[in-house]
Amino acid sequence: MIFLATNNKHKISEIKETINKLSNKNIEFIYSKMLNINLEPNETGSTFEENSFIKASVFFNATGIPTLADDSGLEIESLNGLPGINSARFAEAHNDSANIKKVLDLLKDKQNKNARFRCVLTYYDGKDVYYFNGICNGIIISEERGTNGFGYDPIFIPNGHKNTFAEMNENEKNSLSHRYLAIVEFCKWLKEINYL
Repeated sequence: MIFLATNNKHKISEIKETINKLSNKNIEFIYSKMLNINLEPNETGSTFEENSFIKASVFFNATGIPTLADDSGLEIESLNGLPGINSARFAEAHNDSANIKKVLDLLKDKQNKNARFRCVLTYYDGKDVYYFNGICNGIIISEERGTNGFGYDPIFIPNGHKNTFAEMNENEKNSLSHRYLAIVEFCKWLKEINYL
C-alpha cells in the first residue's frame, strides 16, 4: 500500500497508471480524497528534493502509510532555471494561463528557448527517505498549442518531437514525461527491494 501525497488528480492518475503498467502488479494506492484528508503542506524548501520531502513527511505523519510525493517544475535555461520550484505559483494569479503568460513575456526577447521539465519523487516510510529523478529536455514555443495536459504543457515541445505535451494524448505524454522517467527509477528500486 502506498499513499500518494498530492491533491492533483492528473498526477494521481499518471502515477497510478504508470506504476501499475511498469510493474504488472496492482499496487493499492491511497490518496487524500479516500481518507477525507485535506492537507496543503507549506512548501518552504529551496529545491525540488526539499519540497518533495516536505510533502511526503506531512502526509506520512497524517496517515502512517508509506508515502510517495513529487515536486516538479519547468526550468528555463535563459531565465536561470526559472520558474523552477515556483512553477505552479509563478504568476501572481497562481493559475496555468497566468503562469504561461508570464513565461512567454519573459522569453519574448530571448533567443535561447531551451528548457526542461524536472521531477523529484520522494518515497518516505517514516524512517528512510529515497529520491528518484526524471528530466525531460525540450524547448518553449511562443504560443500555446493543444488542449490536453496541464501546467506549461501547451508551450513545451520535448526534444525529438514536433508536438507540445498538450497536443499529445495521455499515453504518448506519459511515455516520455519527466514524471514518467522518475517513476521508472522508482519501479526499478521497488524491484530491487523485492516489493514488486
